[in-house]
Amino acid sequence: MKVVILAGGFGTRISEESYLKPKPMIEIGGQPILWHIMMSYSQFGFNEFIICCGYKANIIKEYFANYYMYHSDITFRFEKNEVTIHNSYAKPWTVTVVDTGLNTMTGGRIKRVKEYIGNTSFMLTYGDGVCDIDLGKLYEFHKKHQKMVTLTAVQPGSRFGTLDIDAHSGSVRAFAEKKADRGGWVNGGYMVIEPELIGYIGGDSTVFEREPLEYAAKSNNLVAYKHDGFWQCMDTMRDKKYLESIIEKGHAPWMKWDER
Repeated sequence: MKVVILAGGFGTRISEESYLKPKPMIEIGGQPILWHIMMSYSQFGFNEFIICCGYKANIIKEYFANYYMYHSDITFRFEKNEVTIHNSYAKPWTVTVVDTGLNTMTGGRIKRVKEYIGNTSFMLTYGDGVCDIDLGKLYEFHKKHQKMVTLTAVQPGSRFGTLDIDAHSGSVRAFAEKKADRGGWVNGGYMVIEPELIGYIGGDSTVFEREPLEYAAKSNNLVAYKHDGFWQCMDTMRDKKYLESIIEKGHAPWMKWDER
């Protein structure tokens, strides 16, 4: 099964770094967050990726073009013009990097890679979020329910505590500190999709989260896989620093792989 990763946005909310590189290439723990996402899929046996690029697509292409060199021990003998590869840590990945347009919306990017997906079910996620979801169970859930789309529903929680205020007097009747399980369920990405849904994508201007998913919901073809474990997107520098702090403490829930 192929994994489509949306990695073409401008990342304006994290412009401190995205002015230099696409958001999926911003590093946490010394590796691009895109790499972390791919490692999460790879540990469940999903090793064929389609990267939908747009903004600064050349940086993503160059990263994978040089991936083998980046992740190997190498001796350069300049006098003899020789290069010796001692150890390679490359993954068993097949990666197709597609420039899907600078201003193309999420739905349009998916439609542009239809020929690479083929007529089979595929995974889909965004290039800026990590979680500890069991992707094997997600796929089994999708097969069981036989819907056009399965999305992972998460509760991101509130950044702030809440106040219960009396409408008349203004008195605070109760104060609750922020909780991880506070708030409604939202789309956390990590979806499984049947190829028929691509037919409901109009073109480059189609936002996938609007017309296509709204159609799937109205036609009873959208089901949610509730994930109550760890999930975190990287929208801002605050999010990046939070993810970095988790990695530094050695408590990153999504990093379940053995990596040097």
